[in-house]
Amino acid sequence: MEKKFKRTTITSALPYANGPVHIGHLAGVYVPADIYARYLRLKKEEVVFIGGSDEHGVPITIRAKKEGVTPQDIVDRYHYLIKDSFEKFGISFDIYSRTTSQTHKELASQIFRTIYDKSGFIEQTSEQYYDEEAHQFLADRYITGECPHCHSEGAYGDQCEKCGTSLSPTDLINPKSTISGTAPVMKETKHWYLPLDQHEAWLRQWILEEHKEWRPNVYGQCKSWLDMGLQPRAVSRDLDWGIPVPVEGADGKVLYVWFDAPIGYISNTKELFPDSWEKWWKDPKSRLVHFIGKDNIVFHCIVFPAMLKAEGSYILPDNVPGNEFLNLEGDKISTSRNWAVWLHEYLEDFPGKQDVLRYVLTANAPETKDNDFTWKDFQARNNNELVAVYGNFVNRALVLTNKYFDGKVPNAGALTDYDKETLKEFADVKTEVEKLLNIFKFRDAQKEAMNLARIGNKYLADTEPWKLAKTDMERVGTILNISLQLVANLAIAFEPFLPFSSQKLRDMLNMSSFEWTQLGQTDLLSAGHQLNKAELLFEKLEDDVIEAQVQKLLDTKKANEEANYKANPIRENIDFEDFTKLDIRVGTVLECQKVPKADKLLQFKIDDGLETRTIVSGIAKHYQPEELVGKQVCFIANLAPRKLKGIVSEGMILSAENSDGSLAVVMPQKEVKPGSEVK
Repeated sequence: MEKKFKRTTITSALPYANGPVHIGHLAGVYVPADIYARYLRLKKEEVVFIGGSDEHGVPITIRAKKEGVTPQDIVDRYHYLIKDSFEKFGISFDIYSRTTSQTHKELASQIFRTIYDKSGFIEQTSEQYYDEEAHQFLADRYITGECPHCHSEGAYGDQCEKCGTSLSPTDLINPKSTISGTAPVMKETKHWYLPLDQHEAWLRQWILEEHKEWRPNVYGQCKSWLDMGLQPRAVSRDLDWGIPVPVEGADGKVLYVWFDAPIGYISNTKELFPDSWEKWWKDPKSRLVHFIGKDNIVFHCIVFPAMLKAEGSYILPDNVPGNEFLNLEGDKISTSRNWAVWLHEYLEDFPGKQDVLRYVLTANAPETKDNDFTWKDFQARNNNELVAVYGNFVNRALVLTNKYFDGKVPNAGALTDYDKETLKEFADVKTEVEKLLNIFKFRDAQKEAMNLARIGNKYLADTEPWKLAKTDMERVGTILNISLQLVANLAIAFEPFLPFSSQKLRDMLNMSSFEWTQLGQTDLLSAGHQLNKAELLFEKLEDDVIEAQVQKLLDTKKANEEANYKANPIRENIDFEDFTKLDIRVGTVLECQKVPKADKLLQFKIDDGLETRTIVSGIAKHYQPEELVGKQVCFIANLAPRKLKGIVSEGMILSAENSDGSLAVVMPQKEVKPGSEVK
């Protein structure tokens, strides 16, 4: 039975205030959330759209230390840059606030304390690295050392960026504090944990049985986590930047950023509606919808609901339409490599063309799988769809009306069978677009809306009113009346998707009021209604403009390659005898699987010619396990065994690293006998 709700609370993932936002963020989260919010407002539904910046956590402290400024300086800089970018792209938040606000600090502390007083956390004491010179415990990223896997220097306490292996700080050889440069010591520290394992039974029922309508990528990731078994998760950490843990004996400890950040949705709502915020978060008749990227699915579907359930008075999300990732020109978007299209730069390079990007990102939305943005596709969709279909139809209808009827909507005379057929074609558009928007299929909904323009273009091309003007002006009036009704429908249908263009089109139509219920009607503009001056809705993008953007990316790639070469120069010469100490062989992959709770590790069973050996390799981000089964790989056979995530690894698979950080496993060109030596 379908649930009936009085209102909808829409949230979009809080961008991390550690840098600007790029097209991947826009495509994955903010444009779809904005489309949905605008759609519900057009339907006159009660809705609030909440956004804000995530401003706590270790990366911000690291950036501040590197730049010699305070963490507050960092978050202030990027909060306002991000907020400005969103405003200029028409992301229609009802509020865009931040997690450093006083309202947020108070509410996050209150929620923690409520759960704490209900014995909803468990306390655990463990040993962690401590910098005696700096007098502080060290987050994983504040510890570096030699990677135990590939033996490169500078590996972090959570990951070796050279070989991609997930690490714990205690795995590092000769660890050092990045703060003082001294060797840290192990020291006991107490933390609080959310016992997710105690919530597993109801989460399994709530997600797997009660929310089978969720997107398959969201549902599948949740099922995978639940099937692996949930574990307690720390909600506090030793840090001086964040919200202090509000209990006695917690000096020097703050709320872990993953715990504090989602509460920002609630605190921002409270900031917007100080006296009525609870109805959006505690009334069972309120619907909660989270828009996120796939890296946040677990937090919003498992962790945050467990927090809300433990607190006891909040509603749980009704849907979490999480998107996959958007790639750029075939490569993964990377902020560290500057491989991105930054929103603030796009606004400078393409003034007034926010809707073009909104359209292309929605057309290529990574709704259930990763998708790719290319500048050539951007140009093609602008020129062949927005200009040649949508803009062309609008311009012809308005220009012809101005030419033959002084810019006034003509009367519609008797309808031909073809007129009736055309009207029938677009009469059901509202139902179809609405159906798709209701199930978060924004890409298909936009495509359906564009079909209105295609119908209009074909109608004008087939009826040729410019020829009839010589003999039958009454018929011309009918054709243009029908065309203008279609144009008015386009202004409504595209309002959620292309708000700037819809506003411009309504101005041209002199159409002040509009709402969703009018979509599909054929009397939106009355006869005699005066239109305003027609302008081009979209402009063609020339090759040189696009080539400049492609060149910018090529320059970035070249700079990355040069930087990578400088950072990884050819090492000092070694003696031949040193090389011969390495026993490199070819093995056949018999089995390959992901290592549970380690998203970068794959576990191999390899036929090495004599027996079967196990090797753990940090390449899960670059290969699916099934891709490698049956393949032959090169591996170091005489590397001392060591444990990774409790698995004894008996060797190391060789990979080549591209300048973008992607890895390619080294394989022989021709099949050889397992155990063959590489010389």
